[in-house]
Amino acid sequence: MPRPKLIAANWKMNKTISEAVAFAGELRALLPTVPSHCDLVVIPSFFCVRPVVDALVGARAWVGAQDLHWEKSGAFTGEVSADMVKDAGAMYVLVGHSERRHGLGETDAVVAKKFAAALSAGLTPIVCVGETLSERESGRESDVVERQLTVAFTGVGADDARATVIAYEPVWAIGTGRNASPDDAVTMHKTIRTWMQGRFGAPVAKALRIQYGGSVNPTNAESLLSCDEVDGLLVGGASLDVGSFLGIARAAATR
Repeated sequence: MPRPKLIAANWKMNKTISEAVAFAGELRALLPTVPSHCDLVVIPSFFCVRPVVDALVGARAWVGAQDLHWEKSGAFTGEVSADMVKDAGAMYVLVGHSERRHGLGETDAVVAKKFAAALSAGLTPIVCVGETLSERESGRESDVVERQLTVAFTGVGADDARATVIAYEPVWAIGTGRNASPDDAVTMHKTIRTWMQGRFGAPVAKALRIQYGGSVNPTNAESLLSCDEVDGLLVGGASLDVGSFLGIARAAATR
């Protein structure tokens, strides 16, 4: 049975509460145009999680958060715990996005702690992995991604691994307008699935959904989603417009 495509809208630091609720209302009205075998997730800022959850109650779309802290509570000014994310109504959470790894200095060890916290709270983590341009040009892209997976999944059981989503997002393609070719994406997605099979077995690897992220838009979505190994897309700037986001979702629904 094919894995359902998962299309996630990462809004990053965009949209006020009123703008987010308006988007959710438009999305809700247009959801019948997206076949049911395509899952949609909206990932707004922390401020907008609960309002978007409320605007989508009963709709066939889910809400995620962009990050979380690994501690349950404490003196961590400006941070948000996994329990807070869950209580706000989110089902998904991004972990280890490249903008946090490379822009804010998050290490593999920090990503692993956040991953564990998300699982402990019953959230579905979208664990982001990917290489920089210099790492790809030096032929180390597979080594880098496998290292990130090794650290993140240390101590994780098969059931939790099966429930996780992995997003391959080459750093050199995030917000640059330059996306990986379908062949590049397929090669890395196969590498990830092979690694997961070696660690957790074939049933887990077969069930796992692996997204591609990196300058995704309605023009290139179809070619990426036509690849058997690409189980969805993590969309940035192109997800800020309802029409653009649904154009990408419809490309997924035809596969």
